[in-house]
Amino acid sequence: MAVTAKELAKRLGISATAVSMALNNKAGVSTETRARIIKAAEEYGYDFTKIKSDPLRSGSIYIIFYKTHNAILSYTPIFNELYDGVRGECQKENFTVKMMQFYEKVDVLEDCFSDLRISDCKGIILMGTEIRQEACQRFLSLGYPTILLDTCFDSLDCTSVLINNSQGAYLAANYLIGTTGAQPGYLQSSYSIPNFIQRQEGYFKAIKESGMSPSRSVIHRLSPSIEAAMADMLEIIDRNDPLAGCYIADNDIIAIGAMKALMLRGYRVPEDISIIGFDNISESKIVEPSLTTMDVPRHYIGKTAAKLLIEQIDSKVVHTSKVEISARLVKRFSVMGPQPL
Repeated sequence: MAVTAKELAKRLGISATAVSMALNNKAGVSTETRARIIKAAEEYGYDFTKIKSDPLRSGSIYIIFYKTHNAILSYTPIFNELYDGVRGECQKENFTVKMMQFYEKVDVLEDCFSDLRISDCKGIILMGTEIRQEACQRFLSLGYPTILLDTCFDSLDCTSVLINNSQGAYLAANYLIGTTGAQPGYLQSSYSIPNFIQRQEGYFKAIKESGMSPSRSVIHRLSPSIEAAMADMLEIIDRNDPLAGCYIADNDIIAIGAMKALMLRGYRVPEDISIIGFDNISESKIVEPSLTTMDVPRHYIGKTAAKLLIEQIDSKVVHTSKVEISARLVKRFSVMGPQPL
């Protein structure tokens, strides 16, 4: 015989209210408690068909941009595309989308939580490019259905949607090796985030598989803005530090800054030095020469995150997952070799 919600609460030693909130996918219980209740409900044969779904959607999905530093998320066009993907999918399902920005250096996290508790929030898409695991855990503890966007923490029970950074950098490094025949150097961001660490892993994987020595890789640390990256690269050149014959960069912004510095000092791109970026920002198309880069389908990533969140909101039993979206090589004129069509 199927267990009732009241019996389930008694067996678990949890209030009937908490069990009801968990089974009906409502906020008010922690992620851990919700998972415990759902697991027990499955084991004891609870009849999930008793739970009524809301035929008329109401409430809002919040996309929260969490900043710990203004270096990465300050480039808004990238995140506008993600937001547009989220908004388009949510509007199709009659959810309102609201945006919230949290800057760790000046904002108080508990104030953000208080605003969410009194809002009509039905679920959260948390932009986690810069977020730390501890802060992410605090968001999950609110009990709202949550999707973590642009990063992943293996120890947290949370669905994540992110770029396959390692795959993208691996493809970029292999392309440079194949077209130039040289060992690529790396233009590394002086501000590290998980995305960049994963890109560097893909780069080193390609180096090793090509029979090259990672210890011989030329690596420069550059600031993550065009102007600052250019200034850092000018200093490197003026110190007469060794330069590689080609480079992959952590992102397009760093690649463009380095490219400007090289050309200011008389180097030709790509004849003397080839460069590949990552992200395919709009500037990569109009810089001279146009930048070969890894395209990230940001609109699709936002759309995917929204779909998974809505599925979580509607689902009686939630199972978490990690979804990685592949990057695609866009050939332009900053790499020596066959010219793009």
